[in-house]
Amino acid sequence: MNPASLGSVRHDWSLPEVEALFALPFMDLVFHAQRVHREHHVPNTVQMSTLLSIKTGACPEDCKYCPQSVHYDTGLDRETLLEVAAVREAAERAKAAGATRFCMGAAYRAPKAKDIAIISEMIREVRATGLETCATLGMLKPEQAKQLKNAGLDYYNHNLDTSPEYYGEIITTRTYKDRLDTLDAVRDAGLKVCCGGIVGMGETTTDRAQLLRILANLPEHPESVPINQLVQVPGTPLHGKAGVDPFDFVRTIAVARILMPASHVRLSAGRENMSDEVQALCFMAGANSMFYGEKLLTTGNPDVMRDQALFARLGLKAEGAVASDADVAGCDACAASAREPTVHEAQAI
Repeated sequence: MNPASLGSVRHDWSLPEVEALFALPFMDLVFHAQRVHREHHVPNTVQMSTLLSIKTGACPEDCKYCPQSVHYDTGLDRETLLEVAAVREAAERAKAAGATRFCMGAAYRAPKAKDIAIISEMIREVRATGLETCATLGMLKPEQAKQLKNAGLDYYNHNLDTSPEYYGEIITTRTYKDRLDTLDAVRDAGLKVCCGGIVGMGETTTDRAQLLRILANLPEHPESVPINQLVQVPGTPLHGKAGVDPFDFVRTIAVARILMPASHVRLSAGRENMSDEVQALCFMAGANSMFYGEKLLTTGNPDVMRDQALFARLGLKAEGAVASDADVAGCDACAASAREPTVHEAQAI
């Protein structure tokens, strides 16, 4: 593979090519990923999102990482769909805290028509605050995707989670094709796609390579690619799994950056368990998006003050912010205002 060719937008990656990227010496891989990143993005900027669960628990799916599944006893309380006014208030707090995108997650296998109608109203209210909108609601039919688009939704999240070969070890109630069909419906409706996966579920490097290859070979690259580190929740089958090596996680970020040069690669679930140094390596490897706030659904997220301090140490700023001495990751009010209810599973998005 010619390193000089890395950074071009392609949709024809082979598995051996992607595995070769994973096999590069760590420093070389991060170097190439940072070079590609700077060719396509403004350096030292990070897109900031806030995630709110609008409905929690009672999901019929059996995803082995998720505490919201009815198949597992994780002590998570079920909650019905939030009121529209509560979602609007959460969005206003998120904007005040420096977020530019507001993501709404609901524990559905597939939403019903009445749910889509209420969520469409939520989308309109969030858009009225000036924030970008994103939703993750499970499988969508083409007409539902169009309805959400008409309501003003910008992004739809639907992760592939892992490779097709390993998928059956993690989920049996929804097929890989089901997920790809939802991505097709979302793209056909004119929505932007947020799609990634989870690292640390017992998968091999080949599984990680295959996941990223499939994402990169979609007709259009996802605009956002969340890379999650498994958050182990007691009561779920994956609790107690051996954790992923931090350098292997950074490698996954770097390969995602190289394969999908123009996409935002999101450092997503699992940040609470990462040191500042590992997070810095992720940003060096091309991550330029993250969830921002005190909590990420039902699992912890580094608190706002820690994020602000890390941004100051690294010289990073929020995407779209005006560079100044005060521009770190948000505003002085962040610590008081950026909090989302802890009512959903982190890996959902």
